[in-house]
Amino acid sequence: MRGVIFEGGQPPRVVDDLEVRGPGPGEVLVGIRAAGLCHSDVSVVDGTIPYPVPVVLGHEGAGVVEEVGDGVTHVTAGDHVALSTLANCGTCAECDRGRPTMCRASIGRPGKPFRHGGRAVYGFASNSAFAERTVVKAVQAVRIAREIPLTSAALIGCGVLTGVGAVLNRARVGPGDTVVVIGAGGIGLNVLQGARLAGATVIVAVDANPAKEAVARQFGATHFVDASAVPDTVEAVRTVLPTGADHTFECVGSTRLVRQAVDLLDRHGQAVLLGVPPAAAEASFVVASMYLDKSILGCRYGSARPQRDIARYARLYAEGRLLLDELVTRTYAIEDFAKAVEDMRRGRLARGVLTF
Repeated sequence: MRGVIFEGGQPPRVVDDLEVRGPGPGEVLVGIRAAGLCHSDVSVVDGTIPYPVPVVLGHEGAGVVEEVGDGVTHVTAGDHVALSTLANCGTCAECDRGRPTMCRASIGRPGKPFRHGGRAVYGFASNSAFAERTVVKAVQAVRIAREIPLTSAALIGCGVLTGVGAVLNRARVGPGDTVVVIGAGGIGLNVLQGARLAGATVIVAVDANPAKEAVARQFGATHFVDASAVPDTVEAVRTVLPTGADHTFECVGSTRLVRQAVDLLDRHGQAVLLGVPPAAAEASFVVASMYLDKSILGCRYGSARPQRDIARYARLYAEGRLLLDELVTRTYAIEDFAKAVEDMRRGRLARGVLTF
């Protein structure tokens, strides 16, 4: 079968002789139909996210269940599913508290479900959606309605869970709140629509690409600041929100922009960090600025509970309240993976989707 392998030291390549094992107890074999291309996949290639190689990339996918292992009852062969990356155990204290993103079984334990050229190959983020078939833990497969296009459903498992979840689950934005979103890429657009869903009244999108204004407004921005056209982004935002925002979201992964997110907080405001800088990166802020009950919050995977949240977002999509189709800038055959990466790096995509 076809898949995208990164072996380190050279660009990822598409192979057609990849193998995947069958599902064991509590696992599901899924035939991938569509997979979103996310910056996290490229971050593995450029070293921003350290990861062992060789590895089959991809972590934002949807497809059709082909086979289930012993003990799996919530999905059956033929079901359409969206996949999460959260291979949580379901039995530890964090899972019992409803915080599966904090389950230690789901962090830093890559398996090797694939084989290529006679050697075992790692899976990425317990998912590896850039393959025609992948095997995941049953908890990662969430059944969705057949009416949802799989090219759109694929985006729920990362971009939507992370962006919308950061607003609803982590920041808990409320009606009437004010929000600043730094970075209007795939994650930022989902933060924008999360803020819209939460009832925020002023939603400011900030991006250095003025071409993103139209789509940012489509997803919920009430104002747009072109960071490339102003001498001071913080001052430009403060023309809209003179005292600062209740919530800021850094969606790029820049320590400079983390500082902006903190500087833009109003009293009792909170800055939520979603972008992924290099692993050893350090950010700074003026400590005295934090004493008016301000907070800096990390956020893993939108503080998601995927079996609950994916179903919720699918329902909001069916009701016309959550945008998915509009996120898909372009679809690519898996053989055009390199072109998709180039378009993403050049800022041409909200989300590119690979299809099989």
